[in-house]
Amino acid sequence: MSFKALVMEAGADGAVAAVRELSDDALPAGDVTVRVEYSTLNYKDGLCLSAKGGGLVRNYPHVPGIDFAGVVEASDDARYKPGDRVVLTGWRVGEAYWGGYAQKARVKADWLVPLPATLTTRDAMAVGTAGFTAMLAVMALEDHGLTPAKGEVLVTGAAGGVGSIATAILAGLGYQVAAVTGRPETEVYLRALGASRIVPRAELAETVKRPLESETWAGCVDAVGGTMLARILGQMKHRASIAAVGLAGGASLPATVVPFLLRGVNLLGIDSVQSPYEERLRAWGRIARELPMTKLAAMVREVGLADLPALGAAILQGEVQGRIVVDVNR
Repeated sequence: MSFKALVMEAGADGAVAAVRELSDDALPAGDVTVRVEYSTLNYKDGLCLSAKGGGLVRNYPHVPGIDFAGVVEASDDARYKPGDRVVLTGWRVGEAYWGGYAQKARVKADWLVPLPATLTTRDAMAVGTAGFTAMLAVMALEDHGLTPAKGEVLVTGAAGGVGSIATAILAGLGYQVAAVTGRPETEVYLRALGASRIVPRAELAETVKRPLESETWAGCVDAVGGTMLARILGQMKHRASIAAVGLAGGASLPATVVPFLLRGVNLLGIDSVQSPYEERLRAWGRIARELPMTKLAAMVREVGLADLPALGAAILQGEVQGRIVVDVNR
């Protein structure tokens, strides 16, 4: 038996990606073999597809793809049987372990989640790690008291994968969403997702000397980090929370502790990679019920395995809008 995969192979100037035909014997050890139908493209995938593997890939040859959805082909674990539809995000699959840019994958059963009945495998990858992370962020904000009645919710990096889906989820739940973007041409797209206000990135790109500004935001999903996150901390309402999901603007945080001490602001770290099983079930259940799939469809572009090297470079440059779904059989 054989299958197609996008394989990263070590070269003189770094790793190079090519679509290869592999034998089933090449699959790594694992409890469950999945016939992959769809994968997706995230920022981490762009790093893994780069010549140096973005510091994430250590061993070659390697199959990237941190997400996939498909149908169980064989299982040594009682929780899954052939024919079951499953989804995988996180657990360093696609980084330390072979991932979803292939027609087959073999993984630990603990890493899989049953796919909700109302979602197709394509739907699941239109969501992917980006949407899963966005839902974890919304859940964390609501667990810390956020409701639509408390005011506007800010979403930074709103035209990206996490930001797009966070905007759609929040708007669908009745929140007023202020979407931050540095690309004016995305305004129509963001308003179609439900954003009620567009905030130019330049308005939040600089730090201020005052550690506290006017109380503006009832909550925030932040995909940027760095200087922007430091600025936003001082604009949060009393006891409001920020869910930190990314660091597109840098890993440093040039902030003071004043917003935490005088306003009781909460900074919530969102870890989607090692999210526990019960939390995953809760998030995917809410995604199936609450994510407006018509809005999701509008932000999706479908590609094949051979398109990924170029798209991986593009996503690292901030040139990918919305979600990329990968049909591994295309």
